[in-house]
Amino acid sequence: MNVLVCNQPGELEYRQTEEPKAAEGSAILKVKRIGVCGTDLHAYEGTQPFFNYPRVLGHELALEVEEAKGFKKGERVTIIPYFGCGVCIACRNGKPNCCVQINVFGVHIDGGMKEYISVPLSSVLPGKGLGFDELALVEPLAIGAHGIWRAGVQPGEFVLVIGAGPIGLGLMEFARIAGGKVVALDINKQRLEFCSDKLGVSHVINAAEEDVMQRLKEITNNDMPTVVIDATGNRKAINNAFQYMSHGGRYVLVGLQREEIVVSHPEFHKRESTLMSSRNATKADFEKVMNAMIDGKVNPSTYITHRVSFKEVKDNFKNWLNPSFGVIKAMIEMA
Repeated sequence: MNVLVCNQPGELEYRQTEEPKAAEGSAILKVKRIGVCGTDLHAYEGTQPFFNYPRVLGHELALEVEEAKGFKKGERVTIIPYFGCGVCIACRNGKPNCCVQINVFGVHIDGGMKEYISVPLSSVLPGKGLGFDELALVEPLAIGAHGIWRAGVQPGEFVLVIGAGPIGLGLMEFARIAGGKVVALDINKQRLEFCSDKLGVSHVINAAEEDVMQRLKEITNNDMPTVVIDATGNRKAINNAFQYMSHGGRYVLVGLQREEIVVSHPEFHKRESTLMSSRNATKADFEKVMNAMIDGKVNPSTYITHRVSFKEVKDNFKNWLNPSFGVIKAMIEMA
């Protein structure tokens, strides 16, 4: 079968390998769609933490059952691509998304940019009648749903989401569903327009053109947001955002970068602030996203701005890192 491998930063190569064979407790699935996410792009440019090369990328997947106990051949499914050990303290406490020995498909182990995959049967989720495009978008939206759950967003409170990429957009969607008043912050004019036009976000701030602090004071009547969420993974943005919290506010880090966080302890302390991270997602988050799609609360088709066949990925991948191409979500279609 055909496989696309990231040999090292900036280098993709198509290879031929054997198809996976069925084993006890595993499922053989045919790949139908692959969503390209920030993790894939960062791996390609060499800025993804917890990463080794060579690696087969891809974990936002829509699949068709080839062989899986309890499923029909040809059934549409998706997967939870975070494989926990099942015995560590996180797994025992219902948090396999941050398992001590976690293996994330396409990050720690080879992922889904291939024709067929073998994964633990326990990671396979029935498609609930959703289409392939929708199923490939469940995982990134689940990241957003999990971040909003971590933040404990309550109806009526201001939620500042920094970074209007796919993960940030998912955070905005589920903050809205939770009843939050969303504020989008980015430096990309096109993405901010997307937030306004496609997601109905009432308040957008362009950090490259506006005084962020002043705008936040205007929007929140000087209170500042009670929830701040970073979806950039940019060190400068993360450090700057501590000042955007209200007193008693919560700050959730969804984006990830390699270096240390720097914060003024007195400023953080006087607010009695809460700082937390949000990693991956749980089965409950996946179920919540799928139900939101079914109920029409989320329209995943709005996210897909670019579409290519599997054989075209190598020639197009670098372009998706260029802001001028206006990529929100690139979707790879398998034959």
